[in-house]
Amino acid sequence: MAMTFSVTILGCGSATPSLKHFTSAQIVNVRDKLFLVDCGDGTQIQLRGCRLPFGGINNIFISHLHGDHCFGLMGVISSFGLLGRTAPLFVYAPKEFEHIFKEMLDFFCTDFPFEVVFKGFDSKKQEVIYDDRSVSVTTVPLKHRVPCAGFLFKEKPVEDHIDRAACDYYKVPQWDFARIKQGGDFTLDDGTVIPHERLTKPAEKPRSYAYCCDTAYNPAMIEQISGVDAVYHDCTYSSADELKANQYYHSTTVQAATIAGKANAGKLILGHFSAKYQDENQLLDEALKVFPNTVLAKEKNTIDL
Repeated sequence: MAMTFSVTILGCGSATPSLKHFTSAQIVNVRDKLFLVDCGDGTQIQLRGCRLPFGGINNIFISHLHGDHCFGLMGVISSFGLLGRTAPLFVYAPKEFEHIFKEMLDFFCTDFPFEVVFKGFDSKKQEVIYDDRSVSVTTVPLKHRVPCAGFLFKEKPVEDHIDRAACDYYKVPQWDFARIKQGGDFTLDDGTVIPHERLTKPAEKPRSYAYCCDTAYNPAMIEQISGVDAVYHDCTYSSADELKANQYYHSTTVQAATIAGKANAGKLILGHFSAKYQDENQLLDEALKVFPNTVLAKEKNTIDL
């Protein structure tokens, strides 16, 4: 059974307030580690509504410093304090945010029993900003009006699985299983070598996910996100509003679908919808003509990779 790798949409609207959508935020769950990506207004309300544990979030990634992506951050941090958090919280954001962020912490979040650690990054560079035994997170330089980066989540490979029936047949001692899972062979008493492949079953292929919001059409990122299982892409406008998309450094449906196709992505998730569209199925229909495996983001929906 594959380990968890999923994306839960908390908000997929754009900057203009809407009764239909919350602003940008989502939870990426990799093997039961929860990563909060962007933190627009209402994020903590959505966390409650999705029954996601506040205490399970240790890392927050902010793509850029527009309010619809970060105005909920201080509220989330404040609630962590009120709930008695003691574990450190790590906030990753463009380095330009550090000064004002620390001022807000000093003003609003004094005497909290946990440390907030700011990790600034250069949004113009591809940089590994988080790495553990399960997953790495790398910044994806985007094309927006302010310094902005996406995030590429890449699952780490796991060891092959022991084929217990095969191991029992060849009388492999259990204490040797760990070595065999890591690629070792087994030698019988008569010198016959039983190859690793005959004693194991292949592990699941590592999965990957790219969050790319907000951005104008940006072919420069295609190579970096090539082959991802899913990409969440800015889809603020329909193709009829391409001039407006260019003006505000956002993307259209067709542009998002083109990126997904050229990157050979497994799935395209459209998000960051302008409030001007009452029926977003028109956006979906446009993208489907270019990239068939496209879905609309929707609040409280969880997408398994």
